[in-house]
Amino acid sequence: MMRATESESHYKHLDAMSTEELLRGINAEDRTVPLAIEGTIPAIAQLVEAIVARDGRVFYLGAGTSGRIGITDASEILPTYGVEGKFIGIIAGGDAAIRNPIEGAEDDPKQGWKDILPYHPTAKDTVIGITASGGAPYVLGAIREARKAGLLTACITCNEGSPVEEACDIPLVTVVGPEFVTGSTRMKAGTAAKLILNMISTSVMIRLGHVKGNKMVDMQLTNSKLVDRGTRMIMAETGIGDYGTAKSLLLRHGSVREAVAATKTGFKG
Repeated sequence: MMRATESESHYKHLDAMSTEELLRGINAEDRTVPLAIEGTIPAIAQLVEAIVARDGRVFYLGAGTSGRIGITDASEILPTYGVEGKFIGIIAGGDAAIRNPIEGAEDDPKQGWKDILPYHPTAKDTVIGITASGGAPYVLGAIREARKAGLLTACITCNEGSPVEEACDIPLVTVVGPEFVTGSTRMKAGTAAKLILNMISTSVMIRLGHVKGNKMVDMQLTNSKLVDRGTRMIMAETGIGDYGTAKSLLLRHGSVREAVAATKTGFKG
């Protein structure tokens, strides 16, 4: 059966197109991705609820583009929500593969689970395999072993009826159709994976209490932009009108949550 991700592009003679024609074609295809994801929302909700109930860690596992997207999402959780080690991104071939392709790394069905084992996984944890094709052995093998070990398993794939869909507990199948460049799954399939990971991690962090109202109250104060943002959040929540006073309060307590709590005003939402 022909995989949707490998099917022929709707666009012919790309090499004869003008730059604007190329860009408009890519943009037209990209606009279809959120609509494809919409049908996956019930399954994403099921996964988020299960992750929150377990309150364990979430491992993103992928090869190539899929692995890099997982690492990107996982790496943003600590600075954004102040939570360390909750989301962990793992890529076939190890950290060297983040910047450079490691040929054949995705073909070992045993290595994915081996890469998770140093983290001492438990039944509270979740493994989300990211594979556009749905058949990357590195991901598929890890999903099977994780499920045997009692971990919750899920996948993000863009092909129906794939091996990984059948192997995991909660499949997230988003069929985005042919890529603008035939088979180039770094495009729509990659965009779908990124959007879905945003939805998962953001919803989990909100459900676990790291957002008050619509504010990131536990974000790390790692640069001047975030200190400024935190200061203005405190001013808005507490009614403190002096920027310097609010900033001093933030820096003294180390987070928006603690600074607001110290004023005894609480969050207005």
